[in-house]
Amino acid sequence: MSILRIFLASLGAFVAYMVLGGLIFALIPSLKTEFLKFPAVYRDHDGQMSHMPVGMAAIFLSMVVLAVLYSMTYQGGSGLVEGARFGVLIGLFVIGAFVLHNYVNLNIGLTLALISAVAYFLEWLVAGIVIGLIYRPIAHP
Repeated sequence: MSILRIFLASLGAFVAYMVLGGLIFALIPSLKTEFLKFPAVYRDHDGQMSHMPVGMAAIFLSMVVLAVLYSMTYQGGSGLVEGARFGVLIGLFVIGAFVLHNYVNLNIGLTLALISAVAYFLEWLVAGIVIGLIYRPIAHP
């Protein structure tokens, strides 16, 4: 396991996740509208922006963990295929452990939960693909 490769894969996945997340919010204006329906649950825009550094640090930490997990589970295929497989698994985990779990525990609507599930799945799928494309295992002689 190479620390430099883990870091680069983590950084690439972080950038891809943040860019895709921004695009999803820009391309699906109804997503923001759905969040606004639940002001007792979610912070307003200013509140979210003031806490954004914590969120970004948490996402980067998550990417480091995922890059390490990827390096431990890599099975020798192409980076694209292995990364996509890994990203699908992480995306499904996030839907179950985060999105649907929050739908049960938070007072949010099904529409928001479903839109969030699709958005997060895509973000984690892309993060997995980027990790797979950037991370290269150390060749053994």
